[in-house]
Amino acid sequence: MKRLLTGIKPTGDLTIGNYIGAILPLIKRQEEYDDIFLFVADLHAITIYQDPEELKEKIKTFIGLYLACGVDPNKVTIYIQSENEYIPAISWLLECNTYYGEASRMIQFKEKSKENTNFTIGLLTYPILMAADILYCDSEYVPVGIDQKQHVEIARDIAIRFNSKYGETFKLPNPIIEKSGTKIKDLKDPSKKMSKSSISPNGVISLFDTYETVTKKIMGATTDNDMLVKYDEENKPGISNLLNIASVMSGKTTEELENEFKESNYGVFKKYVAEITASKIEEINKKYLELSKENIITDILDKGARKSRELAKEKYEEMKKKMGLFYER
Repeated sequence: MKRLLTGIKPTGDLTIGNYIGAILPLIKRQEEYDDIFLFVADLHAITIYQDPEELKEKIKTFIGLYLACGVDPNKVTIYIQSENEYIPAISWLLECNTYYGEASRMIQFKEKSKENTNFTIGLLTYPILMAADILYCDSEYVPVGIDQKQHVEIARDIAIRFNSKYGETFKLPNPIIEKSGTKIKDLKDPSKKMSKSSISPNGVISLFDTYETVTKKIMGATTDNDMLVKYDEENKPGISNLLNIASVMSGKTTEELENEFKESNYGVFKKYVAEITASKIEEINKKYLELSKENIITDILDKGARKSRELAKEKYEEMKKKMGLFYER
């Protein structure tokens, strides 16, 4: 069985960058993998303070939006990380088989601990919690960005060490690094990626934006002065970004769009991008509202939690027995 695991951290607001870079690839993989686990990484979110009410709301909306975008709960096991109490327990057993040097060398820990020296221990140990997420269900594949590859590598190292000490227990996960993909940039500053934690609201299109808001943001996107609709990321980052958005939303290649708008000014092109993007987001919002009125999300999460918990309990009991953490009655 080809099992793949991926997670969503419920912070910020989901954007079309997330839709294009994470959600659409997941929808495509639904047809390629036998078993996919999608979890809401709420325990990872609390390595820094999160407002409890806001976090609770983000968890609900993120799941609803993924479903509204087309993630199929019949093909994807969806669950909330904190509803599986065995994952933190497994994490502790893995922590006791992880060296401080390994954890402290993680790039994200080094960078974030410099930004704020008053960090929590969770910032240091969350890669081991991530290893628990990956290893408890024997996921063989984990799609990550290049900056997250190190987290899969430490999970492999911990699994190899545990298997060597206590006998074969874990499958070794493999990172899936996107070799190429559409990277959506900030509309106001196309030198930066569009981020769900951006402080520039006019540069980011949220999946909750209205038709009018999406249109206004795209019409106000930064471009250049030569009025040529041409893909050139180095010299024309703003237009190239809009071409990327239009390509995904329309299903046409950037070359086809270049040819279609070679005689058009930027206003005409922007209006086209705005219309197809706003229509897609409006469609997602309508589906989200339909899902919110039903009890379907609760049922999906209950089913996912049961499957996740069953696997994690089995793995936890196996680990305990191998480590001598049981009393034989």
